[in-house]
Amino acid sequence: MPISVGGGGIPVVTDGNQLIGKEAVIDKDFASEKLAELVGADALIILTAVNNIFVNFNKPNQKKLEEVTVPELEKFIDEKQFAPGSMLPKVQAAMDFVNATGNEAVVTALDNIEGFIDNGSGTIIKPAASNVR
Repeated sequence: MPISVGGGGIPVVTDGNQLIGKEAVIDKDFASEKLAELVGADALIILTAVNNIFVNFNKPNQKKLEEVTVPELEKFIDEKQFAPGSMLPKVQAAMDFVNATGNEAVVTALDNIEGFIDNGSGTIIKPAASNVR
């Protein structure tokens, strides 16, 4: 059963009988991770604009990640491989889900979802090294 969470909305706080708008970000990746975790989802699939997570993105030595472990992603985060506000929150949310559940997470493009279902294309995040491509 697909379950999704969207970002957006207007964050507000109450002030007496009024709602007052506040600056804040409702992050769809972290909200989706938390919902998937709380409902006991078998997997978390984060859909984005690219088929895979990449290191050295848009550089001549760009490398597509097909299967990757949480410890490997932590190393890439330390190297600042993922853009804040773009791929970084997706990677962090996927890692949070894997760490919390022991289940896999996937990051891929909406137009690649059939490829993921048919042959596993996309980036699959695992808790520890096991048959990593």
